[in-house]
Amino acid sequence: MSIAPFKLEQYFERYEFSVPHLLSSSDAQAWRLDDLLALADEELRTAWNELTLGYTEVRGHPLLREAIASLYDEVTAEDVIVFAAAQEPIFALSSVAIEPGDHVIAVVPSYQSLYEVARSRGAEVSLVPLGEGWRLDVGAIRAELRPNTRMIVLNAPNSPTGSLPSEAELRELFALGPLVFADEVYRFLEHDPRDRIPAAADLGGVSLGVMSKAFGLAGLRIGWLATRDPRLRERIVAFKHYLTICSAGPSEILATIALRSRDAVLGRARGIVDANLAVLDDFFARRDDFGWVRPRAGTTGLVEIHRDVEIEDFARRLADEEGVMILPGTIFDWPGATFRIGYARTGMPEALARLERFTDQQ
Repeated sequence: MSIAPFKLEQYFERYEFSVPHLLSSSDAQAWRLDDLLALADEELRTAWNELTLGYTEVRGHPLLREAIASLYDEVTAEDVIVFAAAQEPIFALSSVAIEPGDHVIAVVPSYQSLYEVARSRGAEVSLVPLGEGWRLDVGAIRAELRPNTRMIVLNAPNSPTGSLPSEAELRELFALGPLVFADEVYRFLEHDPRDRIPAAADLGGVSLGVMSKAFGLAGLRIGWLATRDPRLRERIVAFKHYLTICSAGPSEILATIALRSRDAVLGRARGIVDANLAVLDDFFARRDDFGWVRPRAGTTGLVEIHRDVEIEDFARRLADEEGVMILPGTIFDWPGATFRIGYARTGMPEALARLERFTDQQ
């Protein structure tokens, strides 16, 4: 197996734990363990106190799968497979659903592994960029269809742009025919909850979820796939036997606590997002050297610098001189002087002020 370097993860490895101000992170502010445990109901407090550190079920703890299924309209616990975060389920699905010679269409910019793993499997991948205003261009996707197109891959809500297709656009995408795999890790952080669209699994596709992003629990390393296709599901489970086999018991209980208390957990994240968006609105209103299409959902936006700068050099010097990490658009193979900004952490205003000071000194 030959696979291209993962640009985003390599970039984070370089800066994430050495730069004090992260203006690029896509996960919500992390929870403290004590605060999360305080949300546990009696059943889960007992499960936590009596937990033994042995193997867990391959498909995931039954209570966790029930809690995950409750996030969907048509999905049952039987339709859910628990994994280690997001990378493992992406790898598992691509490994069982894609064969050499298949064709995959991926909407970009997005998370590289969503299409790179399929490419490493020997599939030909067509990358279709989001349209003007970061709209989902179903017509452009339709034009790329081939007889051997096996999968259409979508990240919605999208990172890095913060865009979100309409329900009509999503249903039009499903009508094209191939299996739709949707990375929905930012779901439930729509800036207007009325904009929430159906989950792919509810429409007959495959949904990817994770505790890392909207729920602010990246350290649990818990993710999942949801699909109502029993044949595909069993093939994925069989492949998982060659991966982690099962998740960590403490993580499964903690994830179940968070999902049962999701109104409180997501409400905390939305509060941070709303406060930071107000700061960013003020920033972009008075800075004509920066611009973005205001995100509709999620935790990130793609910012354009209206200056003649080389973005990777700009980002490097910002990290060195101000201790602020941004994520250049080149990491997503996106052209121009663009960078991803994250706004779901409490330290964003200070990091933004440092970015502004650095820019004014150039």
